[in-house]
Amino acid sequence: MTYLPQLIFVLILGAFSYFIGKRINRIRKNILSGRSESISDNKSQRLKNMLLVAFGQKKMFKKPIPAFLHMLIYVGFVLINIEVLEIVIDGLLGTHRVFAPYLGGFYTVLISFFEILAAGVLLACVVFLIRRNVLKVPRFHKPEMKGWPAMDGNLILIIELFLMAAILKMNAADAILQSRGIEHYTETGTFLVSGLLVPIMDGFSHSLLILTERGAWWFHIVGIFAFALYVTYSKHLHIFMAFPNTYFGRVTPQGQVKNMPEITNEVKIMLGVPMEGEQAPPPEGMKFGAQDVKDLSWKNLMDAYSCTECGRCTSECPANFTGKKLSPRKIMMDTRDRLEDIGNGVGEGKTLLGDHISKEEINACTNCNACVEACPIMINPLDIILQLRRYVAMEEAGSPASWNAMFQNVETNFAPWKFAPTDRFNWAGELKEEGT
Repeated sequence: MTYLPQLIFVLILGAFSYFIGKRINRIRKNILSGRSESISDNKSQRLKNMLLVAFGQKKMFKKPIPAFLHMLIYVGFVLINIEVLEIVIDGLLGTHRVFAPYLGGFYTVLISFFEILAAGVLLACVVFLIRRNVLKVPRFHKPEMKGWPAMDGNLILIIELFLMAAILKMNAADAILQSRGIEHYTETGTFLVSGLLVPIMDGFSHSLLILTERGAWWFHIVGIFAFALYVTYSKHLHIFMAFPNTYFGRVTPQGQVKNMPEITNEVKIMLGVPMEGEQAPPPEGMKFGAQDVKDLSWKNLMDAYSCTECGRCTSECPANFTGKKLSPRKIMMDTRDRLEDIGNGVGEGKTLLGDHISKEEINACTNCNACVEACPIMINPLDIILQLRRYVAMEEAGSPASWNAMFQNVETNFAPWKFAPTDRFNWAGELKEEGT
């Protein structure tokens, strides 16, 4: 019976590992279901972007207070969970604080440091909950944030509160049991933050303290496993996705629009521009632009899974300012939702354009790149919007009448306005007459 806790731990670890691995594989397949896109240039710049933007959270610091609190949660949660390694080893071997005998007094200092970070995480989570639910920061209360997205944001903060509280409670009970010389509890001394809870729990009986310590231990490790699984279904997948997404992010100027090679070749042929090598004709049945998620590139789909739903893109969008339906955040959320539906075998007969994203939304975009600039992890909603608009224009001929008139003028007059190219500089002549 002494091996029963270890057996239970192994079963729990195995179960969560299986479901997390299965979910990761599903996400990978969903992302790779997009069109192929070669991204292998400027490796040094990409690595720099990943280190500065994902790891260093450079773009977050445009708003210093939220950035500091976010950094506190991020760094605190990552470093604190180094302790999870010890917990996992203890769970597998049936030991208790396996690293303590090897680290000596430094172990107490290390765990005390982790506890300071845990207290910081608790504070930051409370502040973020107040910002969301009491102060009601506008970007968290846009139409697309109703229901599950709002609950998801709150739920993850509450989970982190409980996980950090469990660590402090476990360590406080552990310190008292050490001082009483209870078998199995390695002598490490009292830790800095949990030591404040010791006077509150000092009157507990041996059995109640053991129950408290073991209960908090199991709650924390199972909670960590559950958190890791939950994250794969949550917007907080960006905890992991931010790193590859920033590495594969755009390194060319943001205002540079990606041309379609097939169209570019046709235009060059029409203009008599010399072409290098033999140009193959466009494949039969080729679709111009994107109607559904599988018409987008794998990088577009990675963007969708990386979206933090923070709303910085929407809060900077000039179209959204004026009350139009366009929300860059919603574009990314809809893309991810549609991709999930396809991956789960539902939503047959539906498409991203029309059933999730309307023409009114994409036509409201000004192509200003404000959303791209605002995103803390280099997501590009504009690229998806442009591909959807290309489909509407080139496959459906469904662009607004005023746009079609402009397209025709550009094609025939080389300008958006309806006048002959020979008259283009008539205004300069008037200036010359005034000058004389």
